Amino acid sequence: MSHVVVAELVANVLSVEVVAGQQVEATQAVVVLESMKMEIPVLAEVAGKVSEIVVAPGDVVRDGDPLVVIDAP
Repeated sequence: MSHVVVAELVANVLSVEVVAGQQVEATQAVVVLESMKMEIPVLAEVAGKVSEIVVAPGDVVRDGDPLVVIDAP
């Protein structure tokens, strides 16, 4: 089953903390967003393997935009 990690606010993508194929744990930071000069880590809600990275540093995202797709067992 795939789980999509989404942005929860309008922000700039500061960094992507994972690579495709990487195993992640629940609560692990997968992307860091920047909004109003604050860094906001976006955490994986499930453990699994990163199957797709949708964003890149410098991208602007809105609430609900997909960031990373995780294949959970």
